[in-house]
Amino acid sequence: MTNFTEREKGQEAKYVHDSEMQFQVEAKRNKLIGTWAAQHLGLTGAACDAYVAEVIAADFTEKGSEDVFKKLAADFRTHNIRMSDDVIRAKLAEFGIEAEKSVGT
Repeated sequence: MTNFTEREKGQEAKYVHDSEMQFQVEAKRNKLIGTWAAQHLGLTGAACDAYVAEVIAADFTEKGSEDVFKKLAADFRTHNIRMSDDVIRAKLAEFGIEAEKSVGT
């Protein structure tokens, strides 16, 4: 094998690894923020678990975290819970950092 081919394979493996790690971080962040939101919505037990699953699934709607933000903001409005956009975005960032640390990126 040539050095170029070896480097190319190495870069491909790094890309796959980085993509998998990013997916794990986002899934963990979504679980954390889904749990946080469920608590504010008064959900416990199976209802909390179902809501967290909805938040995780919402992340597959658009690239990035905007789809999760939109879901949370809409759910808070629907339940007449005053939660500013800034607070939701700050929590997304906070839980993203926490998820990165726990996943070990």
